[in-house]
Amino acid sequence: QLVESGGGLVQPGGSLTLSCAASKSALSFYTMGWYRQVPGKERELVADVTPGGGITYGESAKGRFTLTKDNVNNTVDLQMNNLQPEDTAVYFCHARIISGFEYWGQGTQVTVSL
Repeated sequence: QLVESGGGLVQPGGSLTLSCAASKSALSFYTMGWYRQVPGKERELVADVTPGGGITYGESAKGRFTLTKDNVNNTVDLQMNNLQPEDTAVYFCHARIISGFEYWGQGTQVTVSL
């Protein structure tokens, strides 16, 4: 249902854009967004958006990351700027329908290193 792309290796201070393509209308989801996880830690919210356009950013993302949703192409993108080594993680696309059922993408690795 959700397919991510755009991960990779970037140097500190660099930028990456992650893209998530949904197999059905983005309007059918209550929320869409991105989470990330590092080994040994819980998955944490990076950013998500509600149908009304309200965006919630996790503390680590505020001021550096930008979430955009395209209801025509059924995508949700995460523009990440000024990346730091602590941003290294597997990033997962996430969507929730009104009933609470959740969808997860397969994950894409982001590595920030010299």
